[in-house]
Amino acid sequence: MVEKTTEPSTVDKLPLEQQEKVLVYLSGFGNHHLSEALPGTLPRGQNSPQKCPRGLFAEQLSGTAFTAPRHENQRSWLYRIRPSVVQGKFCPIDRGLLRSSPFDEVPPTPNQMRFDPLPLPCAPKDFVEGLSTVAGNAGCAVHLYVANCSMSDRFFYNADGDFLFVPELGALRLRTEFGIIDIEPGEIAVIQRGIKYQVELKEKAARGYVLENYGLPLRLPPLGVIGANGLANQRDFFSPVAFFEQKAGDFRLLCKFQGSLFEAPLGYSPLDVVAWHGNYIPYKYDLRLFNTINTVSFDHPDPSIFTVLTSPSWTPGAANIDFVIFPPRWMVAEHTFRPPYFHRNIMSEFMGLIFGVYDAKAEGFVPGGASLHNAMSAHGPDAITYQRASTGDLSPQYQENTLAFMFESSLVFCPTRFGAESELLQRDYLSCWQGLKAEFEDASLCTPEDCPKHNPG
Repeated sequence: MVEKTTEPSTVDKLPLEQQEKVLVYLSGFGNHHLSEALPGTLPRGQNSPQKCPRGLFAEQLSGTAFTAPRHENQRSWLYRIRPSVVQGKFCPIDRGLLRSSPFDEVPPTPNQMRFDPLPLPCAPKDFVEGLSTVAGNAGCAVHLYVANCSMSDRFFYNADGDFLFVPELGALRLRTEFGIIDIEPGEIAVIQRGIKYQVELKEKAARGYVLENYGLPLRLPPLGVIGANGLANQRDFFSPVAFFEQKAGDFRLLCKFQGSLFEAPLGYSPLDVVAWHGNYIPYKYDLRLFNTINTVSFDHPDPSIFTVLTSPSWTPGAANIDFVIFPPRWMVAEHTFRPPYFHRNIMSEFMGLIFGVYDAKAEGFVPGGASLHNAMSAHGPDAITYQRASTGDLSPQYQENTLAFMFESSLVFCPTRFGAESELLQRDYLSCWQGLKAEFEDASLCTPEDCPKHNPG
């Protein structure tokens, strides 16, 4: 497989059936790209000519209002075989365990929550059927997904928000209107609202997490005093090149709209975009390319230093959502408790584990599982981790074979009924801290004569 190149022209010359096997990507975050699967199909010098090349239809997809400032405006022009309006009537269908804002099935709770992974299904279940919403707020939702079959005759788009995919088990192929993206555990992808796509499984089963962002588009965090380089680099984000299929059949288009699911009949594949240009484009990122910045002196840095992407709120410094990772890294802090410290936070934190062991939890927090600590709910390392970290060797150590992440929001996460009442919820989660015993010694309560600490002789 060819990846991480900005020269798709060689692939454009391949037969269409071979282009799908050789994936090429366009490099750069937030760039204005252009791509055509067939030479000469992208209009030159204008967006909507009287007649588009080769009889294609011009269609604009707007991710922001027309009048959004130029540096924030997101839109793409698609040149397709049929316009999107050629479809049947949408009718509501069962949404299963998929939920959306407002999250009011059960009251929000300050109790710490932890979840086991979703079990793999026995009956056939595709990506949309396997979505289960755990929690959410006015700015975002957190879903778990599990699947054991591909979306062969169904396509999907989300009118409510952007989807950030975080695979934990099994590689996915995301076949979008803009082209094809492959991701595996350790990588992420973002498909913005309104974009049509299919999710194919590249292995027998797949499982992972999805962040649905209702707020401002995800962007790279400002680096401030870090300077010009570090964390996630723009050039390491990749968007697909144009790829289309001209296929008739008995297809269905699913739409998530205002929290409900709808379905419309289609007589053709909607992945018929022959050329496109714009900056409203799906993209992928390899988390292994994250340039981790950590202390080289003392104390555990705040988790904000591990932010990959952020969706700002209207309050400076309080994000609608931050996507934060805890990747393999060197731990060298001197005279320091190295795991995450005990903490109460105005932000709410939903955590997941992709592989390995999270350094703040010795057991119970497993790949595919999750935890939720809402605003001002105390959390931190469990008793076993605390004991090990407070007495262990502080020589430099490389923390390998681990990748955890966090969806952090300035808004409180409200669990769904599924999140609050399903068998996935670990009802004994609080017990992991009950082994923390007071070790306080007050020198005023003893005299030098009867206190070995003060009278070692």
